[in-house]
Amino acid sequence: MNIEDHRRLRESLGAFALDQLSPGERTAVQAHLDGCADCRAELAEILPLAAPLKLVDPARLDQDPGAPPAWLEGSILGAIKAEPRRTGRWWLAAAAAVLLIGGAGIGYAVAPDPPKIPLESVQVTAVAAGVRSTADVVPHTWGMEIKLVGTGFAPGKKYHVVVLDGQGKVAPAGEFIGTGAKQMSCNLNSAVLRADARSFEVLDETDQVILRGQV
Repeated sequence: MNIEDHRRLRESLGAFALDQLSPGERTAVQAHLDGCADCRAELAEILPLAAPLKLVDPARLDQDPGAPPAWLEGSILGAIKAEPRRTGRWWLAAAAAVLLIGGAGIGYAVAPDPPKIPLESVQVTAVAAGVRSTADVVPHTWGMEIKLVGTGFAPGKKYHVVVLDGQGKVAPAGEFIGTGAKQMSCNLNSAVLRADARSFEVLDETDQVILRGQV
């Protein structure tokens, strides 16, 4: 693939996450993602913003949005706190600020009540001694979200999470920092659709499996 084709497909990642591509375009981007680790990593960064952006109503772009609902600020700030503290996350905080104070400029028009999240509990098996964890998954049109809660992950150590599909393909789902005996909660996102996912794994910095979840 030449540089121009790569650039064009990379620029389509936002539309891919928002389900705004035609079937043919979506197939092309998915095929590219299967072979491009950089674009998979970039998509994982984009996915957390896809769900709230889908709530924007284009028909109300010119209307005065009024005050945002009371639940929105806490929901966004909670998501930011749950994210690993990495320099690459600056855009998440910036996007939250835009949603909170720049609503009129982007056509802020969300549902009046918090969306109901279809949580599905999954079986989790700890491989490493001392690790305790539970997990829920949320199906989305763009992929799958994993809500992981646990203790016993080495404090200050970085862990990464991958999702495996029915063909054994591995897709990234994000990272988190261990908090030891203190409870850790994080939201992880994968481009693998819930129907295609079979399991997820939490790996340490040496790629040793610490935890497995059956989905």
